[in-house]
Amino acid sequence: MTARNHLFDLFAAAVPDPAKPFIVIPGGETISYGSLYALSGRIANVLAARGLKPGDRVAVQTEKSWVTLALYLATLQAGGVYLPLNTGYTEAEVSYFLGDARPRVFVCDPARKSSADAIAARFDVAHVETLDARGAGSLADAAREAPGNFAAVARGPDDLASILYTSGTTGRSKGAMLSHGNLASNARTLVDYWRFTRDDVLLHALPVFHIHGLFVATNVSLLAGATMIFMSRFDLDQIMRELPNASVMMGVPTFYNRMITRPDLTPELCRNMRLFISGSAPLSAEVHKEFAARAGHAILERYGMTETGMNTSNPYDGDRRAGTVGFPLPGVDLRITDPADGTPLATGKVGMIEVRGPNVFSGYWQMPEKTATEFRNGYFITGDMGVIDADGYVSIVGREKDLIISGGLNVYPAEVEGCIDEIPGVAECAVIGVPHPDFGEGVVAVVACKSGASLKDLDVMRPLGERLARFKQPKKVVFVEALPRNTMGKIEKARLRETCKDLFAS
Repeated sequence: MTARNHLFDLFAAAVPDPAKPFIVIPGGETISYGSLYALSGRIANVLAARGLKPGDRVAVQTEKSWVTLALYLATLQAGGVYLPLNTGYTEAEVSYFLGDARPRVFVCDPARKSSADAIAARFDVAHVETLDARGAGSLADAAREAPGNFAAVARGPDDLASILYTSGTTGRSKGAMLSHGNLASNARTLVDYWRFTRDDVLLHALPVFHIHGLFVATNVSLLAGATMIFMSRFDLDQIMRELPNASVMMGVPTFYNRMITRPDLTPELCRNMRLFISGSAPLSAEVHKEFAARAGHAILERYGMTETGMNTSNPYDGDRRAGTVGFPLPGVDLRITDPADGTPLATGKVGMIEVRGPNVFSGYWQMPEKTATEFRNGYFITGDMGVIDADGYVSIVGREKDLIISGGLNVYPAEVEGCIDEIPGVAECAVIGVPHPDFGEGVVAVVACKSGASLKDLDVMRPLGERLARFKQPKKVVFVEALPRNTMGKIEKARLRETCKDLFAS
């Protein structure tokens, strides 16, 4: 009997025609499904030759390219666990991930090869390969010499397919373990719920190290047999040029914030589009309404997490309500509870969002105690506060923890605060997110100096450039004599957010 690789075989069975375009690169090449899977087989042979065994991790920090997608498929095919890393992560951050996950193979940009070799030597990473934005590097060179046929390694629904790191409020990143079954169930549900077919062309301008660009956009396209217009990054001019060639777009609120500034955003330009989807951060009701008026399409907003994939979505048919994230997806149970004791709350009451379903992750990598605290009676405690209205629509009203989402990427204040606290002259600090017209939330550092110290913005910003990815770095620094505290000595971040709420106002 042929070995069954749950997720890879699901994708492979959905190939509409090997000659059909899967990737269209604006102004560049077109890559067919046949070419994608042929390269996947060759890379899988390379990984196997590097000693990859079922369950071994493949860490990837590369610029966006179609070859990176072939590497993702090859990792699944070879029985490995795919571990994508944000390209903005610094050497110190990458060191933590490699030390924690202990991958068999690390694939990085050629420019990072020297530092990657040094990190790999410290943590017994057996092989470092390179891959650049053009899809060239040592991995591609090795793949050219490898055979194209590779028998997929047996992997079942419960076997691990990916680890995605998501920071904790303590500053220590947690590796969310996603199984073949988690990713497959979510992709199947979204293809059906959002009506994806082989005729669709998805405008893809998202990063592929994030659950949105990889496990939502790419997985859904693969399972539907659709085509993707593959942009290396969000470029507003290019987006507007490609809209007439697409049928679906997935983006973060920043994309839509910028699109409504364009006078050429019209129903005529969007005549071939059937769906605009937004996620990763809250979409303002004002942008939702203005986009509908300008483009003739109501944006479909949904809600998901690294640990769960997608949980809810506004309807494909029916009212897509601004300020809500729609209904729980089929197969997903969602409830609102009292954060203190988990008691389910009535309709209209604000509380903790808890979810369970086949999409929910199995736990955090090598953190059984932390995993145990994040589940209650089979439900995952999301940390997001929400409410369900009388019609069943879910709204996110805030986060129990102080997570900041800037440009669709998660920033956890404790990590940034820890770095700022080490700067000479800093007595204490608080990092908050405040409304930002472009990024949804802008990171702000509120700093109190030690007696006799006199710091300026650059004194805080410059040291962070070597420690933190750019999206985590504060966009503004506010100096105060002392941070406000309550009677228990806890910093009152709500007061700081209120004080700083207009910092980015136009």
